[in-house]
Amino acid sequence: MILLSFDTEEFDGPREHGVEFSLQQGMEVSKEGTRRILDCLKQNSVKATFFCTGNFAENAPELMQRIMDEGHEVACHGVDHFEPKETDFARSKEIVERVTGRTVYGYRQPRMFPVVESEIKRAGYRYNSSLNPAFIPGRYMHLTEPRTWFMKDGVMQIPASVTPLIRFPLFWLALHNLPQGVYHWMVRRVLKHDGYFVTYFHPWEFYDLKEHPEFKMPFIIKNHSGREMVGRLDKLIKMLKAHGHEFITYTEFTDKQL
Repeated sequence: MILLSFDTEEFDGPREHGVEFSLQQGMEVSKEGTRRILDCLKQNSVKATFFCTGNFAENAPELMQRIMDEGHEVACHGVDHFEPKETDFARSKEIVERVTGRTVYGYRQPRMFPVVESEIKRAGYRYNSSLNPAFIPGRYMHLTEPRTWFMKDGVMQIPASVTPLIRFPLFWLALHNLPQGVYHWMVRRVLKHDGYFVTYFHPWEFYDLKEHPEFKMPFIIKNHSGREMVGRLDKLIKMLKAHGHEFITYTEFTDKQL
């Protein structure tokens, strides 16, 4: 089973590097990236889960509708990606449900910062996917946490996939910078070991960042961005489909396990 997801947020990368960047500018980048993602998914007839910020949902209702119309799941990703707050669990759900007219079951914290599971449950979520249990110094260093799904305070935890033993991360940066053949081999190894694969990307990765040096984005983020990244995603999906793997939403996965 493949749990493909996208953290559908306003692009705020330049702000992290001291560049003034408005919400409107960030939305234009992410809207274009989201369109390219949706086109790729549609061409391959696969579905995914879109973790959306309140900002994105309110400023791109037409794309939110397209996400739903094309069979994907909508989940929550806080309110303002650059300035997450403790109250965002409930506010994010209220905003996204108001825009979509659908009940939202899943949450992912911006930048995968820690969350209080009891608050996630109180807000009405069934699953939380805010953990990257990888061997990376910093906020992703969670070597004592389980690699695969587990329950905590009544909420299913769905960590991003990492390789067995050394816990090499297989999230977005890996597909940007590893040779594709190596990345595909690692993904197949995780699938053989765990029986499913969880990964995530962002719309702004599919925007042509290399054409905008004024954004001051690091090389490892710009590398293979834009249409090159669309091509990499397309090849990943085709490889997984060729091996007979099924693409499912996070809620469908939750239903299968519980």
